[in-house]
Amino acid sequence: MKISPLAILLNDKFRLDKKFYFISGNEKTLMEKMRSKIIGGIKLDKNIQIKNIEMISGFVDEFGLFGNENIYVVGDYKGITESSLNKIRNTQNNFIFFQENSQKIKKIKNIFGLDKDSYLIDCYELDRDSKIKILNNFINKNKLELSREVYWYLIDRLDAKYIFFENCLIKILELDKQEITLKNVKKILAVDSSGKEKIFFNILKKNKEIIDLYKDKIVTNADVNDLYYYSKYHCQMIIDSKNENEYNKKIPIYLFREKNYLMDIYGKYNSRKKKLLLKLLLSTENILRKHSELSLIAGLRFILNIKKITIS
Repeated sequence: MKISPLAILLNDKFRLDKKFYFISGNEKTLMEKMRSKIIGGIKLDKNIQIKNIEMISGFVDEFGLFGNENIYVVGDYKGITESSLNKIRNTQNNFIFFQENSQKIKKIKNIFGLDKDSYLIDCYELDRDSKIKILNNFINKNKLELSREVYWYLIDRLDAKYIFFENCLIKILELDKQEITLKNVKKILAVDSSGKEKIFFNILKKNKEIIDLYKDKIVTNADVNDLYYYSKYHCQMIIDSKNENEYNKKIPIYLFREKNYLMDIYGKYNSRKKKLLLKLLLSTENILRKHSELSLIAGLRFILNIKKITIS
């Protein structure tokens, strides 16, 4: 049975009563969060041990020997078939399969998706609707009141990776409720509009100015990632907007000073340039993930290529 990860994460009363949990996707931090949530939920009222095995073929039922149920975390998809699952279905154990997406596991995911004793949980980067659900849950759970400005600032600016999004929300609890203003939220989240983000708003300047600003603001791999995801957000708005009016409505309220600049940028784009921009986003993210040692160089090329596409 397929289920959304948020259906489990945002419901404290959700019953983790399945035999098999297949966690997959391409968002590792959300996958790891799901694994911890499932293990914690199953262990809540039971004396359970965690066992890591490489493949399902390595499973040995130890319930009869020690009297305890176990949670087996299986690290490799090889050997998973309907037959192999049926062999372990009647044991007293739970099984968590943890596997990043690939074409090789498509058939295996179908098995778990149709199995009544299973949850198939696909984990991807948070989209806007997912962020809204998480933030609303956070507000209700902690009995907070956020201004419209702060609310949409968090939705628009926080990272699409689950753990970074969650950690930023937790930081807000360091403020007294009456002090949750946009100014204070920016400070506590270390988001400085005159810092790394400023680079995106200077992409129409001369290359030397962009390079000097980049060298001044971007020092670590973490800086590159921050710049990439901030720029990705703005690039994605350009790509997804069908016309200027639609794009105009998407520009966050807190960027009122940059609104004319952003509208000018959007006016330079057509369908061809949007395709080039999407290709640039995908290739850059691939480099940042696989070749972290090249981050600083890749980040600079990324910004300069945005400029090149924009003015071409």
